[in-house]
Amino acid sequence: MEEEIYILDDTCNGGKATPAGTHNTTLMLREQLARPINLLGRFVIALIEQTGAIFILFGKILRSSIHLWRNRHLVFDQMLLIGVHSLPLVSIIAVFTGAVSAWQAAYQFEGLVPLDYIGAGTSTAIFIELGPVLTGIILAGRIGSSIAAELGTMKVTEQIDALESLAIDPVHYLALPRFFAAIIMTPVLTIFADFVALLGSFIVSNMLIGQSAHIFFDSVQSSFEMRSVVGGLIKAFAFGATIALVGCYVGFQTSGGAEGVGRATIQAFVMSSAMILIHDYILATIIF
Repeated sequence: MEEEIYILDDTCNGGKATPAGTHNTTLMLREQLARPINLLGRFVIALIEQTGAIFILFGKILRSSIHLWRNRHLVFDQMLLIGVHSLPLVSIIAVFTGAVSAWQAAYQFEGLVPLDYIGAGTSTAIFIELGPVLTGIILAGRIGSSIAAELGTMKVTEQIDALESLAIDPVHYLALPRFFAAIIMTPVLTIFADFVALLGSFIVSNMLIGQSAHIFFDSVQSSFEMRSVVGGLIKAFAFGATIALVGCYVGFQTSGGAEGVGRATIQAFVMSSAMILIHDYILATIIF
């Protein structure tokens, strides 16, 4: 006969002896239950660490801002890259956003709301939500990833270490111009995107739905509130700061050579996009 092995388990059955197989099963069950909790804990800790590091970087940028005017040429160079070079992409996205907004509004309004209100509905949605959010997502993909890739390449090739050896602060020389260029140009691009999107909405309303310019823009004017435009610009300001901070943070933390730069590029876009949507909800509840 096979001899069954018993062990004394103080945590099960009130300290009575239990078969070894039962004890192993209990341990495996505990490990399976603890694994998702451990993963969640690691995620929360990493999230807190990254958030704290981003705020520390933000504090260093603000501390270095006393030298902003002296290095204004660096800011102007970044404004050119962030703002002017993004105009074609922003224009294409904005005009089709306005066009599809008008078409969908006409489809939703049919039989329920007079089509004269298409201008009011689309303009309000563009000023409050579509303009700033889509502009932020575009810049997160184009500018945030670019900042992370550029700074990440400098990090893995030890160019940032070379700046520090020359007593040049990387935050002051690299992060400061990109941060202020982003918070200046993102609202400017948002205003431009609002105008182009409204133009795209009008073109669809006029050419495909048959609405006159007088009716469309009267509807826009009747529903226009300055708070909508200002709220959208506040969002754009916050989105620009988020994009620059995340891009600089990820770039400064890059390691692992070319593969690390690729991971940093993806990480910067994902983090920026997620934070833009989170900030959008928070600011919307505060402003509106």
